[in-house]
Amino acid sequence: FGDHRDLDLSLRRQRQMCIRDSTRSIVAGLGAYLPEKILTNAELAHTVQTSDEWIIQRTGIHQRHIAADGELTSDLALAAAEQALNSAKMSGSDIDIIVLANSTHDETFPATATRVQQAIGMHRGAAFDIQAVCSGFIYSLNVADNFIRLGQAETALVIGAETFSRILDWTDRSTCVLFGDGAGAVVLRAKNSHGTKHDRGILSNHIHSDGRHHDLLYVDGGPSSTKTCLLYTSDAADEG
Repeated sequence: FGDHRDLDLSLRRQRQMCIRDSTRSIVAGLGAYLPEKILTNAELAHTVQTSDEWIIQRTGIHQRHIAADGELTSDLALAAAEQALNSAKMSGSDIDIIVLANSTHDETFPATATRVQQAIGMHRGAAFDIQAVCSGFIYSLNVADNFIRLGQAETALVIGAETFSRILDWTDRSTCVLFGDGAGAVVLRAKNSHGTKHDRGILSNHIHSDGRHHDLLYVDGGPSSTKTCLLYTSDAADEG
């Protein structure tokens, strides 16, 4: 049986070697999009029992953006994604994976991310959604970062996009004042790290959830409970 101090020293050395020769995700580009329509606190005060002062004191929110009729979550996501790609001086063909955080999908399936994938001309890799509501972008960033760290992707497009105005109860002042519509995006790319103070990129991610608090805030209408969704196939699929 060896000395515990020798074992501890060996483990520390192994960790240092891993740090020196690791791959990090660095931010290559940023993008964002907000719909043109603005709904102010004063305007909300005309429809629910609230006031500009009441909302600001409790939330700090002065206004929110609302998607136009016919403007989908994928439209917001695409606008933010294109800006992020331009910022990174990349095109859709340079991206290996798209992770889109959203709770207001265009359809139940396929993933809203696949609409963005098609629109930016990305015809390889993978595109999928993550549903973690307010923390969705952090979850998506964590997933994309792990893909890059493990060498399964060199580049990633991470997007958070919502059209929450479509699922709000605009007569409930406790919730309708909190949400709006918009999108943000980031392009990540792999970069070798040497474990020095000059390293850039995502240092670590820590995500948590506690299902015991599910009922504190939720939106009903899930297909497995309400069975309100219909399955459609294209003519091409029928012919196949």
